Amino acid sequence: MIVIVWHVLATGKPYHELGEDYFTIRKDPEKQAQRLIAKLEALGHKVTLEPAA
Repeated sequence: MIVIVWHVLATGKPYHELGEDYFTIRKDPEKQAQRLIAKLEALGHKVTLEPAA
């Protein structure tokens, strides 16, 4: 919250909500998939990807 206030005061612009999926959609989907696969494999799961129908 303090970071938001600082940015508003420093820039003089009103706060603009980026959206709940901002960090999901701004990144490369392929890199995101590989990161999630690595997390699941680190937890001991075997991951196989198939295209969605």
